[in-house]
Amino acid sequence: MALEPGDPAPEVAAPNQDGETVEPDWAGVSVVYFYPKDDTPGCTTEAEQFQTELESYRDAGVTVYGVSVDGVDSHAAFADEYGIEFDLLADPDGEVVDAFDVERSRGVASRTTFVVVDGSVQATYTGVDPEGHARNVLADLVETGVVSIED
Repeated sequence: MALEPGDPAPEVAAPNQDGETVEPDWAGVSVVYFYPKDDTPGCTTEAEQFQTELESYRDAGVTVYGVSVDGVDSHAAFADEYGIEFDLLADPDGEVVDAFDVERSRGVASRTTFVVVDGSVQATYTGVDPEGHARNVLADLVETGVVSIED
């Protein structure tokens, strides 16, 4: 079962699409979304929508990470093709997936999103519909007072 609100965020490290090792420190607010596979319809929709909302996330002080079991080369091609500017963490061994207790189906991560605030899981979204998810998570962050966005 996926980590739940109140659980500590695990210490993880994984290479991003540029091959640089990323070790989130979980200070402040982060959104970590797990998705099944690069360059598939739902995953592309979700990534593109997080990219569309990225400026708003950054203005609110939120760091966004995408995670799948695809490798660095796959992430690099995916990020390049769709202009993804946030870190896509490559987790081919499933270590990050396991650290967050994300379910797997047919070897890939189930679509699950976590909001991490100051080292603790604040919210968990399972069974995510990629359409509108990036905007909904941001709206929830604002609505619950975790962040504010200046117009």
